[in-house]
Amino acid sequence: MAKRPTNRPQKKLTFIDIVKGNFLNRDEVKIHYKYFLLVFVLMMIIIYSNHLVSKKIELVNDLKEQTEEYKSRNAYAQSRLIKVKLESELGKEMVQDSLLSLENHPHKLLIKLDSTDGGSK
Repeated sequence: MAKRPTNRPQKKLTFIDIVKGNFLNRDEVKIHYKYFLLVFVLMMIIIYSNHLVSKKIELVNDLKEQTEEYKSRNAYAQSRLIKVKLESELGKEMVQDSLLSLENHPHKLLIKLDSTDGGSK
């Protein structure tokens, strides 16, 4: 004799059953366990790929910060190079004109006048 499936009424699924995990013992789940396993594996793959993506984003952000720092260093080095080139060119022209460079830079003199109208008040 073949086994006859028993069509006993299933207990209604409640929120507490889901939280406790009792829904995994139901007959429908036992029949379709391969699909549930597939869904679980796919969810794990999605979580892992999102983790890898977030690591890559952090790496890209770090590389962008380094790039900005190197750009600013390059700009500073180029400005210093231009300044040095100008100083050397000026030095060459001064030697050609038989001028010497100053050891001490000149001072700026400020003269304050008390009044401009000649002292009449």
